[in-house]
Amino acid sequence: MEVLIFLIVIVALIVVHELGHFIAAKLTGMRVDEFGLGYPPRALTLGSAGGTRYTLNWLPFGGFVKIYGENSEAAGEPAFSSKSRPAQAFVLAAGVLMNLLFAYLLIAGALFAGTPRALAPNEIAGAKGAELAVASVLPGSPASRAGILSADSILSASDPTGSWHSGDPESFTRFVGASGGAPIQLEIKRNGSEKKVGVAAERGVAPSDPSRYALGVEVANIGIVPLSLGAALTKGATLTWQITKLTTFGLLHFFYGVFTLSADLSQVAGPIGIAGAIGGAAAAGLGNLLALAAVISINLALINLLPVPALDGGRLLFVAIEAITRRPIKAVVAQTVNSIGFAFLILLMAVVTLHDLSKIVG
Repeated sequence: MEVLIFLIVIVALIVVHELGHFIAAKLTGMRVDEFGLGYPPRALTLGSAGGTRYTLNWLPFGGFVKIYGENSEAAGEPAFSSKSRPAQAFVLAAGVLMNLLFAYLLIAGALFAGTPRALAPNEIAGAKGAELAVASVLPGSPASRAGILSADSILSASDPTGSWHSGDPESFTRFVGASGGAPIQLEIKRNGSEKKVGVAAERGVAPSDPSRYALGVEVANIGIVPLSLGAALTKGATLTWQITKLTTFGLLHFFYGVFTLSADLSQVAGPIGIAGAIGGAAAAGLGNLLALAAVISINLALINLLPVPALDGGRLLFVAIEAITRRPIKAVVAQTVNSIGFAFLILLMAVVTLHDLSKIVG
């Protein structure tokens, strides 16, 4: 199931990207010969309209759009190569713009569906699946020695004199403080499974109040509070811009490291790592899956903008050079440079994938 969800997400993001090129080509009067779901060999032709053949292909890993004259010199007004440089640039950039638009819609959808987040006291009653989660565990504390981990959820607590079943962090802190060091039985949830943990509070654990009995955990209420459609659309725009900005800086830093041989691959995921992350997000709920898909869509958009041959950014660079020199780049030169760029991308993907495997094996 994890692999299937991964394929659905990746195919959707690639098809959306190609749809951007397709729409822009149609708007600028270019002839589009084919719009394909999946990659050849062709399985069947779904139909034809407006001079475009719509096909379903056997390799279900994305999609493509075939624009007349895009990769070679072609005569006639409908050809990509015969259109103005601004029209060509618009078509090349449209895939990136579509991925960013799709990311915005996904983020707005995630906010509308609701994703787990920290709750204010007045939000707890109306939240879905509200729980008291462990935000952090103090090293060497009673909680740490008992094996309590960050991201555990505390469902209930009991000692010889009473019990605690739900409430805000303050009520849990009061219950622990009132235990006087007596054994406390905690019922916690970890990765969907429930278990019981025995622990005893101690004095001197909380730096702000050494005399209070404490376990050494920082807790917070988390839950799902869906936003209204209007609020989701507004907040989604802000979040899309913020994520895009942070991702841009992150990618620039990473590729600078690649070219200077100082890149840190520990925080980079290839297809295997992304598949695992998507599976985990899907298990956590629709909102989480939509949010992760949006982040991947933004990464796909920005990576395509890099001025690397074989990517949209590299082809945009060619268009800019042709606009400045006022003459087309020779086809053999463009094909050679694109081949080198494609080989570099394949090598980088192979390195990242091997790094994914090493993390699994290790």
